[in-house]
Amino acid sequence: MRPMTAQTLKIDHARYVLTLDAQRRIIQDGAVLIENGRIARVGKAAELASASADRVIDGRHMVVTPGFVNGHMHISYAHAVRGIFPDDVGSPLPQVFKLQMAMTEEEEYHTTLLGLVELVKNGTVCFVDPGSTKYPDACLQAYEDAGIRVILGECVTDREAPFPLPRYPAAEAIDKTSAFLKRWNGRLNGRLRAWVMPFSAETCSADLLKSLKRLADEHRTFLTLHFNSGVKARADYQEHGAGSPTAYLDSLGLLGPNVCLAHVLGIDDIEIDLMARAGSTAAMCPVTAAKGARGAGQLGRLPELVAKGVKVALGCDSPNNSNHLDILRALNMAAIQYKDARQDMKLIPAETALELATLTGAHALGVGDEIGSLDVGKKADLLLFDTQRPEWQALFNPVNNLVYNADGRSLHTVIIDGRVVVDAYKQSFVDEPRLYAKVQEIGESLLARTGVSHPRSRWPMV
Repeated sequence: MRPMTAQTLKIDHARYVLTLDAQRRIIQDGAVLIENGRIARVGKAAELASASADRVIDGRHMVVTPGFVNGHMHISYAHAVRGIFPDDVGSPLPQVFKLQMAMTEEEEYHTTLLGLVELVKNGTVCFVDPGSTKYPDACLQAYEDAGIRVILGECVTDREAPFPLPRYPAAEAIDKTSAFLKRWNGRLNGRLRAWVMPFSAETCSADLLKSLKRLADEHRTFLTLHFNSGVKARADYQEHGAGSPTAYLDSLGLLGPNVCLAHVLGIDDIEIDLMARAGSTAAMCPVTAAKGARGAGQLGRLPELVAKGVKVALGCDSPNNSNHLDILRALNMAAIQYKDARQDMKLIPAETALELATLTGAHALGVGDEIGSLDVGKKADLLLFDTQRPEWQALFNPVNNLVYNADGRSLHTVIIDGRVVVDAYKQSFVDEPRLYAKVQEIGESLLARTGVSHPRSRWPMV
């Protein structure tokens, strides 16, 4: 079943509307009028009293926000094996990619569908899958049915990696990427975008990286890759004539306003300056960094990136890294982890954290002119949070309550492109219990076929 569509839609008498507009207005007793998939009017309910619509949503108990963007989200494989890795396993990546490579087309469709359910029910309206989807043809129907915005790419490498990745001769990697861009960019009425997606600087030759950046420039699209730095990484790169991993990318001409670096742990001040001067953006995964004991409070430089004007989006990474797809929990982590690690409560205030998941994050992904704020003319991507829940009480500062109190479970309504895709907590594009059973079955089969095995619990199962 397709998400509900209305020619015109009105949210009336909202308790608060967090516009994220240039003035960052918070409108009390607000209203939003949606026409033809775009925001037509935003203001006080009294100002829009004469505006009629095909459907009117009572917003008296709602906090309305822009939809969330999720800047780094491997969607297609981990749901079927979520939670299998014990805390002391170290890096699960070799097994993660082994499992991913073993998935069939049908299996990837169903696990993607479950990922989309979790994403939209937690408020993500646009996400970047950094090259992990093997069968986009099979998943296209799932993207269409969910009504979500998706950014995809063909993962390519031409060097040996410590885990199984798609590896091709450089010329073939370039041809595959070019074909992907031509085939996929702009589909689903513009909701699907195609990016250039080398896996990382370490798994791609300099010639391949430079050629891929030229492709991104020619197609007027973005390039993203997994990227980290640190003391050891800088020393390794210095042995090969580059001051740091970021300086290496800069020397190749790989930095720029259409380049989004994922994770960016361990970067130093000089590297941040390089990113800022080039206009490059970042996607950071705060829960993954914390859960993986990556030292995010020390090696994560989110406060410094924000201070330098670098646009940063937040990501949930994977159901086997952060283990959840709730961007509200990610922005909560971004808001609190630096306060504690550096003993400075002024770092990443609630307002900044919300911006990372909305307008700033949208700009980091190159979609800030279309979504990320409730401005007239923008695409109508909105969230309605139900304040008639204990975690929202008492309510004086809706930004603080959203960032520090709430999570995705209080999300009542999700609107994407003017279409209601979650209505009164329920989506309508898939039978959830049947899907849950199917994905459990896929997980059992996948573990059996690959031989990947971990104790199901440290405690005895009887």
